[in-house]
Amino acid sequence: MQYIGTFLWSFLLISLVNYVVSAVQNVPFDFMIGVYISVAVSILIFVMSAIIPEGPAPEKH
Repeated sequence: MQYIGTFLWSFLLISLVNYVVSAVQNVPFDFMIGVYISVAVSILIFVMSAIIPEGPAPEKH
């Protein structure tokens, strides 16, 4: 479920940014660019969450 939620939120937010930026720059809105960037951002988030440890770092004395 976390994978679906991560992709959904990245898709919604990146599509929104894509639409606003294309409107401001007066260029045509391309839906598929938002989809491709959303997939890339989702994969990047999954990789980062796999690399970063979940627990606190052990204390050194």
